[in-house]
Amino acid sequence: MPTAILTGQPVPGSSIEGDLRSLGFDVRSATDVADTETLIAESPCDERVAVVDARFVGHLHALRLGLTDPRFPLAAVPGALSAQPGAGRTALTRVLAREISASGDAPTNPGKAAFAASAVAVDSLADRIAFALDADGADIHRPGLGSLTAAVPADPEARDEARRAVAAVDDEAVRLKSAVKSRDGFFTTFCVSPYSRYLARWCARRGLTPNQVTTASLLTALIAAGCAATGTRGGYVTAGLLLLVSFVLDCADGQLARYSLQYSTLGAWLDATFDRAKEYAFYAGLALGAARAGDDVWALALGAMVLQSCRHVVDFAFNEANAGDPAATANTSPTAALSDRLDGVGWTVWVRRMIVLPIGERWALIAVLTALTTPRATFTVLLVGCGFAATYTTAGRVLRSLTRKAQRTERAAQALADLADSGPLAELVGRVPGRTTGGSRLLLALEGTAVLIFAVWACGYGSPIPVALSVLYVLSAGGAVALPLMGRLDWLVPPLFRAAEYGTVLLLAGKAEANGALPAAFGLVAAVAYHHYDTVYRIRGNAGAPPRWLVRASGGHEGRTLVVVVLAALLTASQFVVALTVLAVAVALLVLAESIRYWVIAHQGGAPAVHDEGVPA
Repeated sequence: MPTAILTGQPVPGSSIEGDLRSLGFDVRSATDVADTETLIAESPCDERVAVVDARFVGHLHALRLGLTDPRFPLAAVPGALSAQPGAGRTALTRVLAREISASGDAPTNPGKAAFAASAVAVDSLADRIAFALDADGADIHRPGLGSLTAAVPADPEARDEARRAVAAVDDEAVRLKSAVKSRDGFFTTFCVSPYSRYLARWCARRGLTPNQVTTASLLTALIAAGCAATGTRGGYVTAGLLLLVSFVLDCADGQLARYSLQYSTLGAWLDATFDRAKEYAFYAGLALGAARAGDDVWALALGAMVLQSCRHVVDFAFNEANAGDPAATANTSPTAALSDRLDGVGWTVWVRRMIVLPIGERWALIAVLTALTTPRATFTVLLVGCGFAATYTTAGRVLRSLTRKAQRTERAAQALADLADSGPLAELVGRVPGRTTGGSRLLLALEGTAVLIFAVWACGYGSPIPVALSVLYVLSAGGAVALPLMGRLDWLVPPLFRAAEYGTVLLLAGKAEANGALPAAFGLVAAVAYHHYDTVYRIRGNAGAPPRWLVRASGGHEGRTLVVVVLAALLTASQFVVALTVLAVAVALLVLAESIRYWVIAHQGGAPAVHDEGVPA
């Protein structure tokens, strides 16, 4: 149990001790600084500790934000400070030792003098500690309180004023409103969040966790996919309704995490991974349902998954490429300036968010079309909409990159290399001297991808020509990553590799014209896409890319592409189906086992809690 230490003179009638206990703290009282240090040393070393001024007046949610958020080693609001095990508690202990020294000895150095001066200016121990941590350069999270109150009144008059401020603001209403993501799509903001936040609160009051709600959302979507697979009108209507229910639960899990501050590394991974699993499982359900009705739409289903996955990697690669770029933060390019002007007109903000088909709009579109039309119509509209969205967003990002001087960091270049998913063949090619020059990385990737896709499309199934050109693709892929991806448009290299690999599998399976070829290809692309998404989530969580042995064992994008092309040239169509199925199962088992092992161990090992507050994909 975490420990909260009350310091300073107690105030009769104060609710602070009860508030802290309601937040799950074991409350102890300290008479002075030395007593505070002793109580911290006696508290469990693997638990959070908090120092709170006994005179604190404020909203309970202000205390919750400052003392219980698991994402930050150190956090503070006026009159209260918390430290998590590890670096946070170490920094807190160091400052307390200096406080004790400063209170008994004359300062002998500038840093000590500054701290002693602060001790005179600030009479709250919690605030003095926060001041000293700031002086040490510690990263202290100070949550935005907005209309919430958190104060240490100096006299009865100030205390009465603070109490009136607390009474004037509904703490629960603020907490409920802050549970909703600050920036979301139109459908989510106006059609889901107005009631899903209350579902999140209902779950919190019954002790449900965000991970449980996330799992419920996944199960609901899988049931929806099963209903779609029946191929009946009733099944399609039920599937559409259940998909919407799944999305409501998907919103509620994040809102529950914000409402109750139950952030975790495992939760962020489950939320992101299950979103992809739900959507692509529903695609498969629609394709199975169409097949029952005599319509083969597996190529459309696979095309939708390929397009959506490539679109996502464009988003991820662009964001990672510009991480740490001051120009990206400042938004100084002409394209960014135009975007800012458009955002200044209220209605254009929502239009621009809608036309990129974020997850809310996309799932609503799929659900309505599934219930009212056919799988073929659903996939056709989805492909057109996602194709337009991908063109719109990619063109805008290319223009931004061209009109802004890139300041690519080494971390960003490494992230792009990790997203490229280059295997042992590309590594081998990259070691050959003179394979590439500084300005040709994107051109090599583009040429290799275009030549391979054209050869597979033009030559058909069983031709040896794509094999020779797939070797050229391997050489181009190796050359493209031989040097760090530091160019303005080098963030396009990973998306090109995804398009080459996924597109090759799609085209060869379609041209094989064998029963089961496209479903097998769907399974293979799904397994590989999971590996690529997992790479993104590890990078986002500051965990780095998957281990190199996994990338090498799975062949890398160029190795898998070459294997699929060779299999298509050597095997009959029916044998090719079996080979694709075996390859899909092997890749899935390999990447799933390593991914689950990593995330579970990271969660159990106390990895820093993360939560994605970005625009939904």
